[in-house]
Amino acid sequence: MSRRGYVPEDEKQFLGKQLELLKKAADEVQFLLDQGYDIKPTTTFVGNHYMFSERQRLALARSISSKEWIEKRNKKELLQKRDKSFPKIVHIDGFNMIITLEVALSGSPIFYCRDGTIRDLAGLRGTYRVIDKTQRAIELILSELELLKITEVCFYLDAPVSNSGRLSALIWQCSEKYSISVNVQIIPDVDRVLEHLEGVISGDAIILNHCISWLNLMPRLVEQIEPIWKIHL
Repeated sequence: MSRRGYVPEDEKQFLGKQLELLKKAADEVQFLLDQGYDIKPTTTFVGNHYMFSERQRLALARSISSKEWIEKRNKKELLQKRDKSFPKIVHIDGFNMIITLEVALSGSPIFYCRDGTIRDLAGLRGTYRVIDKTQRAIELILSELELLKITEVCFYLDAPVSNSGRLSALIWQCSEKYSISVNVQIIPDVDRVLEHLEGVISGDAIILNHCISWLNLMPRLVEQIEPIWKIHL
């Protein structure tokens, strides 16, 4: 069995005293971001002070956003409104969503971020392989979209990433059990496309900053997974 997004050091770096230090550091990063400092130098500065590992610094960078950006993202989020403008068609950042769910299903740490999203530390780096958690991740997404009465969904996968074709085939296979019209596009630059769309489903901060509107679906999905390793910074 594969365990996506886990390294043995996580047991020390995200539990006990280290977790308490991370929470303290998160407040300090928040303060500096709200003063206008950029995320990378801020997490480097704070991380050096606490002698954090690269993985701990990455957790801070992915979990904390300035209050300004949090407010901007929240204004565009559609699930909290559920009004007449609620979309029937959605656009999914495929690797982003599926990998986070694989991480959660693997019992690896997932981070409840201050903008309301849930993120992980797995990373892609151009390589990906389907694991024993992948089908369940896809089914969680499609089941929830069906409950939300979404009629059409398009998964966008990055063409340069290995096994994108294999993942696409698995999405098509899983979709046969659902009433939703499913499409999969394998394209060179997913981020650039999603940044200009509405009804986007992603946890990527850059995409959320630029897209027209989005749905914060991940919290609803991970509620269905047990046990789960949740970290709030």
